[in-house]
Amino acid sequence: MFRTALRNVLAHKARLMMTVLAVMLGVSFVSGTLVFTDTIGSALRKASARSYSDVSVAVTYGDVDHPLPQRLVDEIGRLPGAESTTATVTGFTAIADKEGRLVGDGWSTRGGNYTGASRYPMLEGRAPHGSSEVALDSRTSERTGYTVGDTLRMSIDGPVMRQKVTGVFRTDDGNVAAGGSLVLFETATAQKLFGKPGTYEEIDVKAAPGTAQATLKAGIEKLLPRYAKDASATTGQNLADEEARRIASDLSSFNTALLSFAGIALFVGIFIIANTFTMLVAQRTKELALLRAVGASRRQVTRSVLVEALVVGVVAGATGFLLGIGIAAVMRAVLASAGALLPDGALAVQPGTAGAALAVGVGVTVLAAWLPARRAAKIPPVAAMSSVHAPSTVKGLLLRNTLGALLSAAGVVLVVAGSGMKDNGNMVLGGGAGLLLIGVFVLTPLLSRPVVAAAAPLLRPFGVTGKLARQNSVRNPRRTAATASALMIGLTLITALTVVAISVKTTVDELAAAHLKADYQITMATGQNLSPKVAEKVAGTDGVSDSSAVRDAHTELDGEDAWVTGVDAPQIGRLLALDFGQGSLAAVHGDSMVVDSDTAKRRGWHAGQSLPVRYDDGTKGRLTIGGVFEGGDLINGVIMDNATVTPHTPEAGDMRILVRTAGGASEARQDALVKALGENPVIKIQDKAAISRELSSTIDLMLNILYGLLAMAVLVAVLGVINTLAMSVFERKHEIGMLRAIGLDRAAVKRMIRLESLVISLFGAVLGLGLGVFLAWAVGGLIRPDLPSYAMVLPWDRIGVFLAIAALVGVLAALWPARRAARLNVLEAIKAE
Repeated sequence: MFRTALRNVLAHKARLMMTVLAVMLGVSFVSGTLVFTDTIGSALRKASARSYSDVSVAVTYGDVDHPLPQRLVDEIGRLPGAESTTATVTGFTAIADKEGRLVGDGWSTRGGNYTGASRYPMLEGRAPHGSSEVALDSRTSERTGYTVGDTLRMSIDGPVMRQKVTGVFRTDDGNVAAGGSLVLFETATAQKLFGKPGTYEEIDVKAAPGTAQATLKAGIEKLLPRYAKDASATTGQNLADEEARRIASDLSSFNTALLSFAGIALFVGIFIIANTFTMLVAQRTKELALLRAVGASRRQVTRSVLVEALVVGVVAGATGFLLGIGIAAVMRAVLASAGALLPDGALAVQPGTAGAALAVGVGVTVLAAWLPARRAAKIPPVAAMSSVHAPSTVKGLLLRNTLGALLSAAGVVLVVAGSGMKDNGNMVLGGGAGLLLIGVFVLTPLLSRPVVAAAAPLLRPFGVTGKLARQNSVRNPRRTAATASALMIGLTLITALTVVAISVKTTVDELAAAHLKADYQITMATGQNLSPKVAEKVAGTDGVSDSSAVRDAHTELDGEDAWVTGVDAPQIGRLLALDFGQGSLAAVHGDSMVVDSDTAKRRGWHAGQSLPVRYDDGTKGRLTIGGVFEGGDLINGVIMDNATVTPHTPEAGDMRILVRTAGGASEARQDALVKALGENPVIKIQDKAAISRELSSTIDLMLNILYGLLAMAVLVAVLGVINTLAMSVFERKHEIGMLRAIGLDRAAVKRMIRLESLVISLFGAVLGLGLGVFLAWAVGGLIRPDLPSYAMVLPWDRIGVFLAIAALVGVLAALWPARRAARLNVLEAIKAE
């Protein structure tokens, strides 16, 4: 039986090719993801290990307001077993390239103090001295073109600084290895910029030879209560281990996201595999029945079909693994060219990845072939007398339809329930969506007849070929269901994501337009708070009629911790338009504040209520609620006057600045603001249109990435349509020959196959679009608590595009099978059994 199975694989190479391709694509996505994340993780871990190679113990202080003093550094340096100490202070430092653009992302652009050649060996120039000099890491120097002697424009919290580059250094800093940048100042300058003079945020200690890290740590911990009571000491080994765990955790979510899309492609591939083996079993009815007649048991027949699936799985898994290595290399190159910050390093191909690729390929193929294998074993020997196996029984179809209805109903209930839940609603909704998809797949044979019948008017103009195509598409409902369901799954996900994304974008656009009366919003491109000096410069700029810093500050309000939003009360009414249920923005002054309706409802507050407040400096007082408004993404929570809150919270940061200019927004006014702020690359000045474009570009980028990932599932579905049609043509060779013999020409045969493919593809598309819209509606229920004005918007243009793509898929998938059918030899086809 084993030899028989191998001969069958070799005999049906062409028919199994599409199955191999489908599994291979899914496996390549899995192995490519694993290789890519292993490569990134390996490079980051190596960089991290190098950065901690000279750190035996690190002393840190969690509260930046209480940094580590120089006296502690000196005392640690005198400890027995301490070979050297390195004290550091770091912080965000944005730098502009020579074209004035921000270099890197906010989290990755860092600054610090130069601590010596042992940690930062100079490749060119010298270390920085004085407040106007800096040194730059070599990787940033290469990609920006800055060299020794150039003037570098940078910013810490808003105002522009111009620094002279005096040196270019090499570093093993993990952040730089990941594509970030590092600028070094002399220690006194770095302390002034990032902390307090004479203090540090971390002290790294290197142990003398023969001194254990734990011993040195114990000695340091005895000193800490005298100089920094709340500071903590950690061994370098623990830091390296923790960093490795953090890297693994960060990559895990990315890995899971990519593997989920690979899983979708493999899930779609299951339909193709099951369809292929079902058709192969049906075509070999006589052969299998003869095997039973000459003594083969049911178990042997089942094993024979599963061995065929095993061979297909091994071939697909091995080729998919090799293709996945190439995908990982291409993925890294594409992301790097798009500006992603990726560490250097060779591709990391782990033995486990190869094993996973083979396991996935074999597992998916054998699992999908199991039901057809069982069906093959049930063929009675008497079937050898006939070339057609018995059709599905009424009882079998009734059981299938009942099961499908129950699964679909359970899925709908869970989706609706999850949509209305506040906690764990996404998990319930996700589980319901999975059940619903499976239920609809099980019901698809039942749904195929009425849906395909509805397409009859569209096929009528094609005459006899249109009628034959419609009848052929419902002749075998199970096969049509499996073929259409593969496309249905991909379009369900694509439609749901599109509807949700477009709805969110439209809602936020409307909120921004409705709530913002200001002409411009000024923020930091990195999400950091702006320096108060920026608001002062903006207010003094020619043409600015009104401006307000929107500032966050911490308080204790009504006995609970609360972050409040400070605004400049005299101007805010001309910059914001909020919907008030009670009161107005005029109530923001002195000890009067306004709150959004969600906060008021949650805390049990109402207009006119007086609440106790305790500011960060310890000052106590009372605040009166002067109004309640409908909050949004732009502004919500508690709004107070900056004149009231700022004196008690000197460290309050400006989240944004709202600006209104005389005559409204214009290019000239925006240029004036840009120049007033020193043409700072890290400061964003946006009008309403720019805010909308930024949101649109973010959502569109996310959608395009998701479309690219889901394209794998759609491609696998296309292979399924091709496979089904090709094998269907082989099955119907006799029938097609008879049609040719009675006058159907080659063009008509091609047209019949194409229309059949078109009908099946559009059937899957209609189901996918309907399910996608329903799931998008349900996801809206999860979004609405965070975005109360969310309303579902149906992008009819994109839905039309999806439908057109499905039709194109049907036409293209039929090209080869239609050509093959038209070229059949009429006499040979008539003789075929």
